[in-house]
Amino acid sequence: MCTSCGCGIDEVRLDGDVAHEELHTHASATVHSHEHAHAPGVGARRRVQIEQDILAKNNAYAAQNRQRLCERGIFALNLVSSPGSGKTTLLCKTIAMLQEQPVAVIVGDQQTSQDADRIRATGVPAIQINTGKGCHLDAHMVGHALEHLSPADGALLLIENVGNLVCPAAFDLGEAHKVVILSVTEGEDKPIKYPDMFRAASLMLLNKTDLLPHLDFDLDAAIGFAHRVKPDLRVICVSARSGEGMDAWLEFLRDGVAGARAAQRETMDGLRRRIAELEARDSGRLP
Repeated sequence: MCTSCGCGIDEVRLDGDVAHEELHTHASATVHSHEHAHAPGVGARRRVQIEQDILAKNNAYAAQNRQRLCERGIFALNLVSSPGSGKTTLLCKTIAMLQEQPVAVIVGDQQTSQDADRIRATGVPAIQINTGKGCHLDAHMVGHALEHLSPADGALLLIENVGNLVCPAAFDLGEAHKVVILSVTEGEDKPIKYPDMFRAASLMLLNKTDLLPHLDFDLDAAIGFAHRVKPDLRVICVSARSGEGMDAWLEFLRDGVAGARAAQRETMDGLRRRIAELEARDSGRLP
């Protein structure tokens, strides 16, 4: 977890964000806990307490994000993987195929805006979060980015996390699902090497399958390892280059968007019914 891996998030920035001090101030409890967790002389009990405090604060921000997204019928996914798994290329292909669906993207990297620039070139709004020394996004960063990004009601929000199969597993961002992307250019044993991430995910995308004829990657073994960690983990084999599996992936996204919109309508209908009941009750009390 992040509280034991040595990372820090003292240099967090949004795209073109000049309000760095404001973000640092809001995140100061998390920033300082990260740094102090590694101070010499801090005992195991204190480290556990710091870790619990960090996750409790993060979960509170995540709950706020989730409520905001649900109220607006936005379906949010947290995309996690190792560096180089092909997340950004897959996102660009996905966006091109979704056509009329409103999409917004939050991109996390330690440095540069290259991935967000690639996403924006597709015509959808995207914002880059540079985490500096940090190895993951947290819920406060995402909430701050949402204020800048302001995705449309009923949109699909794709959060491209920092390339890392360890720390992002522990941090809820307010998303509906974590989607873990495993490239066939990696080892098929990644699920059992990094079980927390695969256990936290709802879906695994086995990416770059067009390269299988040129590799020794054992597809069945990779899926078997994933199901050893999480038996009900859904798996879709995809390739942005060949198009394999993209229809199933898009169906997953469209179903999620439809579900988020339906939940929003149900919530709004419930509020209207409650308001009508209160108004009717109050009217009955008038002389």
